[in-house]
Amino acid sequence: MKKLVDEFNVNIDKRAHTYVPDYQAFQNKELLDELRNKIIQNLIDNNTHQVTLEDYVKTEIDRTLEGHDLTNVERSYIYNLIDNEINGYGPITDLLKDNLITEIMVNKSNEIYIELNGSVVRDDSISFINDDHIIRTIQRMIQPLGRTIDATNPMVDARLADGSRLNAIIPPLSLKGPVLTIRKFKDDLATIEDFLRSGTLTPYMARFLDACVQAKLNIVICGGTGSGKTTLLNVLSSFIGNNERIITIEDAAELRLKQDHVISLETRLTNYEGEGEVTIRDLVINSLRMRPDRIIVGEVRGKEAFDMLQAMNTGHNGSLTTMHANSPTDALNRLETMILMAGMEIPIPAVREYIENAIDIVVQVERLSDGRRKVVSICEIVGYERDTIKLKEIFGFRQTGISERDEVIGEFLMHEYIPEVYKKIKSRGIDTLKDVFEVSNV
Repeated sequence: MKKLVDEFNVNIDKRAHTYVPDYQAFQNKELLDELRNKIIQNLIDNNTHQVTLEDYVKTEIDRTLEGHDLTNVERSYIYNLIDNEINGYGPITDLLKDNLITEIMVNKSNEIYIELNGSVVRDDSISFINDDHIIRTIQRMIQPLGRTIDATNPMVDARLADGSRLNAIIPPLSLKGPVLTIRKFKDDLATIEDFLRSGTLTPYMARFLDACVQAKLNIVICGGTGSGKTTLLNVLSSFIGNNERIITIEDAAELRLKQDHVISLETRLTNYEGEGEVTIRDLVINSLRMRPDRIIVGEVRGKEAFDMLQAMNTGHNGSLTTMHANSPTDALNRLETMILMAGMEIPIPAVREYIENAIDIVVQVERLSDGRRKVVSICEIVGYERDTIKLKEIFGFRQTGISERDEVIGEFLMHEYIPEVYKKIKSRGIDTLKDVFEVSNV
């Protein structure tokens, strides 16, 4: 198809660094949609009877556009769409190539949202023909992975070849029609310097977290969907020494550690016979037999929480993980619930003591209303009293308002208090925080 596009001397404008929907500039929007839909439908109905697909496409485009007074730019737009349909992933091909777009959400054929620079906006420049068009596109994306989606398998969660995460759900489970969500994988992963430049945290917070990781404290990162938990986990993992054996456990491999001694494990779903599933819990249990210095779990959300905490309590210090929670307190409550879900006959007070002994630091990250992500709280667990796990905040972020440009106004805080974990950090021979805390009386 690329040869065909060149033959027609078409200048296909690909989205590269800025998001400018060319479609908005056209006067004949409805006609272009109609022609696009007609060509694609004819390709679907008839291309199996043609000698070569390329010859047919050329003939079909010529025949369909004949008699229509289209500008060169409009013709280029049509050719680009057909090229994407044959060699790419239909209407979302250019969205997948745009590095500024981090998430693509297809709610129905003409309702597509994207996350751009941290903000979710509706993209009216593209559309699918109908529900079948969406399903065909999903099928094309997951077929190389050995997956399928149909009425008997109406839901799929997969990792694409580039690391992006795809989730699709179709009727009868989805009442609105096929829904496709793609969280794109970024090659240029964030670093702590990126966090500092973007104001995600302060230099003091960065240095403290660096020291916590080096001191092998057990850290839980919590936050909502899309808040940046995995990104922060990847940054904190970069602080681990190159001489340690690291085992990462994820549903979809997203962590990109640069250390030499890294073993990456990934879960597996059931096959067509409903067998062969390997869960996060299975991998956590197995990892304990692999002589790990560090265990990093991409996300805990079920029975594996007990095994993770057991590892933390039995000498596997320096473990890191993430979980969905709206606050550090909520994170600990969820962990308690997850342990009880594991079916262990342990009294609730014993469960809470277990959590208190296992975890040192809880980090809360949030995606603010203006799309920016912030580390809004860094807390330590300071004890267990009256059936309650006590948390004390070391650093925080407090929102004070919204600017005229709808940007969040706020400030980072460092509490006048020397953390209990500072003693652990010092005992490990890490002496990089003297100017951060008042240590003269310690």
